[in-house]
Amino acid sequence: MAPVECELAKVVMSENQDRQVIILEEKEGERQLPIIIGLFEVFAIHRFLNNEPPPRPLTHELVGNIFEAIDADIEKVIVNDLKDMTFYASLFIEQDGASYEVDSRPSDGIALAVQASAPILVEESVLEEAAQEP
Repeated sequence: MAPVECELAKVVMSENQDRQVIILEEKEGERQLPIIIGLFEVFAIHRFLNNEPPPRPLTHELVGNIFEAIDADIEKVIVNDLKDMTFYASLFIEQDGASYEVDSRPSDGIALAVQASAPILVEESVLEEAAQEP
């Protein structure tokens, strides 16, 4: 079954907790997938969504700058597995006609996809296991 295209529906930031939440929502449906992420990743996603670059590149900006410098594009990120309450993802990168699949934490892959305006997809099996109805 093909992965389901989703969009970043919500970013829930909490200054007094280490665990932050992003919510992915099906583009052609109603299921929502909450993913707990770290503080650095939620701030990166928030910066990209609000077009607020830091004074100096932080890790996610650095990686995006490297991709740009070597003329590589982020094609998509796919949240592709859930094991023991931990989500897994792959980041797909294209350079000079070649595609590369790179293991990624979902939060990092989603941050880079948001930065690059690349699609965010979730495997149907992951949605079936962890998605919630609104």
